[in-house]
Amino acid sequence: MTPSSQLRARDLLALGTISFRSRRLRAALSALGIAIGIAAIVGILGITRSSEANLLAEIDRLGTNLLTVVNGQSVAGTEVELPSTATSMIRRLRGVEHVAATAELGNENVYRSDKIPSYETGGLAVRVASATLLPALNGRLLSGVFLNRATAHYPAAVLGFQAAKSLGIARIGPSTRIWLGGHWFAVVGILRPLPLAPEIDLSALVGPPIAAQLLGYNGHPSRIYVRTATDSVVQVADLLAPTANPEAPDEVSVSRPSDALAARAAIAGSSTTLFLGLGGVALLVGAIGIANLMVISVLERRTEIGLRRALGATRRHIAAQFLSESLLLGAAGGVLGILAGAGVTVGLAAARGWSVAVPAVAVWGGLGAAIVIGGLAGVYPAARAARLAPTDALRTV
Repeated sequence: MTPSSQLRARDLLALGTISFRSRRLRAALSALGIAIGIAAIVGILGITRSSEANLLAEIDRLGTNLLTVVNGQSVAGTEVELPSTATSMIRRLRGVEHVAATAELGNENVYRSDKIPSYETGGLAVRVASATLLPALNGRLLSGVFLNRATAHYPAAVLGFQAAKSLGIARIGPSTRIWLGGHWFAVVGILRPLPLAPEIDLSALVGPPIAAQLLGYNGHPSRIYVRTATDSVVQVADLLAPTANPEAPDEVSVSRPSDALAARAAIAGSSTTLFLGLGGVALLVGAIGIANLMVISVLERRTEIGLRRALGATRRHIAAQFLSESLLLGAAGGVLGILAGAGVTVGLAAARGWSVAVPAVAVWGGLGAAIVIGGLAGVYPAARAARLAPTDALRTV
């Protein structure tokens, strides 16, 4: 009795790598389509997750217990004043830990020099701020000092992070000054970014006494920051509007900045769907490339197929050989894509100062998708190779 033909796993692996060894450039280009698609998916998910993790970590650091009180805006778009008693009344509420009043001086602008035209404001604002602003926002200084009882009485200013960047001030020294409201102000400090208070990032801060003396400040706040105990956020938020402006509580807006940042993170996460779709298109192109390579390979290797069939290889063995080639091409593209996507994520995270977060589902899911797509792309070529009769395959074409 003639023994049946057998195909061992190690033999199948050797046969499956024929394309890599004999047609290296063609195999590399076929795997490249899969690699690009997987790299796009891994990179998009990794960058999105790293960005979200950084944003949520920043929210955790700054706290979700910060509330802002604003009395709406004027027709010109500037913040409307609150009653002068609003700050002291809010401070009396149970659960309030820090209160910091600010006032936007809508008619004043800040410039790097007195030679700059007045209409070129750069989108920067001038705000009056109390010394309690920094603890209320859990803010930190990039350099210098913040406003205090001494500097608040002199023409001294603290710049928000983006304001300093717009004015071209990276370091401060004894001669660093800005042209503010028609007066020279010494820059005594620069703040680190404040994600929960972007309006402060774009402002030059001055003390109430010097603002009243030189800039016409009347003592009415336009925005109040309230830091509460963590378990008292809801209760304090419900009482802020009637406490700040008892005569017109409906005109007072109370918000929690961390909610806006969390919503932005959710929007950023949902926007990745489009980019994932583009990655899926790249995967489809890669699958077509592998299928094309395998069909051409079947046509070019008809003699090899016929010889193997004549020597006893079954149709199942021929199909397994070509299917394994397709699977290996998909797996190779998947591995390269994962490495490329992770590399892009690490590079961008390092440039932005984020912690790296590449989801495991992106890695294993990407590799699995590449292998599945490679297998699907090889089904038809493998079936076509298996259907070739030995006599037809050995016939000279």
